[in-house]
Amino acid sequence: MKLKSYLSALLLLAMLAALTGCANQTRDTSSADKVPESASANQPTAETPQKIERQVDAPIELTLWYAGGKTAVNVLAEIVADFNASQDAYRVTTVTQADYSETYQKVQAGIAGGSAPDIALLDVSDATSLAKKDLLENLSPLMDADTGFDRSDYIESFFSSGVLPDGSVFALPAYGTTQVLYYNIAAFESAGIDPALIKTWQDLERAATEMTVKENGETVFYGWEPMYGVSNMIDAVLSNGGKVFSEDGRTAFINTPEWVEVWEAFRRWIHDDKIMTIHYGGQGWEYWYKTIDDVLQNKAGGYTGSSGDQADLDFSIVGALEQPGWNSNPSAPSASALQFVAPKNDNAAAAAGAYEFMKFYTSPENQAKWSMATGYIPVRKSTVDVPEYKAYTDANPHALVPMSQALHSRVLPVDPTGNLVYYALTIAADKVEIENFSAQEALDEAQEAAQAALDEYYGG
Repeated sequence: MKLKSYLSALLLLAMLAALTGCANQTRDTSSADKVPESASANQPTAETPQKIERQVDAPIELTLWYAGGKTAVNVLAEIVADFNASQDAYRVTTVTQADYSETYQKVQAGIAGGSAPDIALLDVSDATSLAKKDLLENLSPLMDADTGFDRSDYIESFFSSGVLPDGSVFALPAYGTTQVLYYNIAAFESAGIDPALIKTWQDLERAATEMTVKENGETVFYGWEPMYGVSNMIDAVLSNGGKVFSEDGRTAFINTPEWVEVWEAFRRWIHDDKIMTIHYGGQGWEYWYKTIDDVLQNKAGGYTGSSGDQADLDFSIVGALEQPGWNSNPSAPSASALQFVAPKNDNAAAAAGAYEFMKFYTSPENQAKWSMATGYIPVRKSTVDVPEYKAYTDANPHALVPMSQALHSRVLPVDPTGNLVYYALTIAADKVEIENFSAQEALDEAQEAAQAALDEYYGG
């Protein structure tokens, strides 16, 4: 396929992905009402002073553009209100967008037209793209001048995603996400499987084989359901020592033995052994919720899903585990963050206000509030010491699984071609998971397309 066709198809992928992340939004449920409230964000801490002194009468008005599911939108609005009440120097107003992709598109248009927001919530790839074009504020000087800022308390994989090679910081992580294992407690107990012993994908394969039920040659109960799409297949490759790019970023490494071994195993589990299956197609997130429902309705032994699924799950039915390693290789799945950025607008006071809001939002207390309500990962390590969060996680230990995994996760490299490499992998994943292509064939085609995109980008 010619590169030009990949460019047009990528637009479709962006709309489908917005997610992804992922794939990460939750259903509109009342679960947020059942979550204990964290400490009030109005209470002063070392990072959220009671008042930011200001020498003018009116506060500086700041706008924030963001997207999220119903629960996420409501919690973010509460934190914004708390920020406005906590000081009189700045006032943040919010504009909700349809999804992350639309937010990025509107921010681009706003920058071009001189009407960009003061703060925006973007995914890593989009934020990095703007930063490389020098369109975002450099937050480093503000951090350097702030004696209360503690970079070491941010989870490194999340924080480093907002740092350019020269060390300048263009974003602060708002919250994190990663894919973990959710297992059906009754199915594991019935099969005599101890979930604590699932340390590798090969252990999970054996467990899925034990739990699978077939009648007249047809599987009626699947041992496991990987979430449709390329993400958890890439994660398994990372846990097999695979890479996406060479060290200099100019060469794709997506048809190496580490990739082929993992993807061929997924193909075999789904199409030959029939111990695993996927849901795909439908409208929006239909495939995602069908996968979740299979496990909650005792039709499958478990699934691979987002940390953000926790608001939708009944943990009297399911438990949570970190993703396993592959054979003798340790677990190394990816984790990513949604990031706060401040588009450049030649207004130092607004940039300072944007930074103050970002710092307020990412305080341990507010991260606790956010994580308990949504299931997403707090970006601050000390969140675990917030009394309300500690009490919550003591009663709900599953809530700590994504954060624990994020502490040893890998950062998925940014695709310099505008995601054409990841698009090629998305096409290959469909061929393996849905069409039963051999992993070698599908990945060879992806490698060819990906390398062509890299060569064009670098002028090779």
